Amino acid sequence: MPNDHSPLAGRRVLITGAARGIGAALARRLHERGARVALAGLEPDLLAGVADSIDGPWWQCNVANRDQVDTVVDAAASALGGLDVVVANAGIAAQLPLVGGDPTIFENIVNVNLLGSYYTLRAAGRHVCHPNGYALAVSSMGAAVHLPLMGAYSASKAGVEALGDTLRQELRPTGARVGVAYFAELDTDMTSRGFDTSAARALLGNRNITRVTPLSVGIRALERGITRRSRIIVAPAWTRPALSGRMFVQLVADVAVRSRMAEAIKAAQEERVELTTVQPGRAE
Repeated sequence: MPNDHSPLAGRRVLITGAARGIGAALARRLHERGARVALAGLEPDLLAGVADSIDGPWWQCNVANRDQVDTVVDAAASALGGLDVVVANAGIAAQLPLVGGDPTIFENIVNVNLLGSYYTLRAAGRHVCHPNGYALAVSSMGAAVHLPLMGAYSASKAGVEALGDTLRQELRPTGARVGVAYFAELDTDMTSRGFDTSAARALLGNRNITRVTPLSVGIRALERGITRRSRIIVAPAWTRPALSGRMFVQLVADVAVRSRMAEAIKAAQEERVELTTVQPGRAE
């Protein structure tokens, strides 16, 4: 039952990448807090299920297609009677050795994560540029600490961080605020699929870079951040000091993976992997 007394009650929200993972869980949490939530994503069956659970509108949308994004954002604003919050959450990942890897992996990741975020923020910006408006760009700790085989993902998320920081300055005169979210390894399909490869096992052994954090921790952080229209949202909590000390953390990461690098690169060059969400025109 939606909470009509929550600070989020009545807020009009659009979330991209809402079929599963962070997007779906966030949509359900904001609905519980009384927000009116519209969804966009690629997987219609999953989207329809999330939409049914929150009684909200949804649209199938490839965020890498600017015309589709423009159409869906305007349709969501019309359906909700305006927008107060946009969450540019859609994202994909796949391991990629920069030399000897499939360049279409890099292109797809940049198209979805970086161009998709730009298209979303660009289209929604004119709707949220009011004193109660808030735009959230979902970046990653991968924007700050760059790991082997994750160059495409890190490059795209560093771009998303830059977009959020720039948009914050440009929308300030309107009263709208802009946040950037940074997550480490949350318990999502993206994390489990991304690390379930021969190359990742060769690089990391039986451990992840950090302990996988329950998705609920990230959703609580997002709820607080959206309520406050925060500049920075992080989960888990150690992510904030790691962001501040990113140069030192990068040095530690470099040393931690050094001994296994040759084996991991060889495995990655021989291994076929797919994106964590299949893209239009690219078969699984």
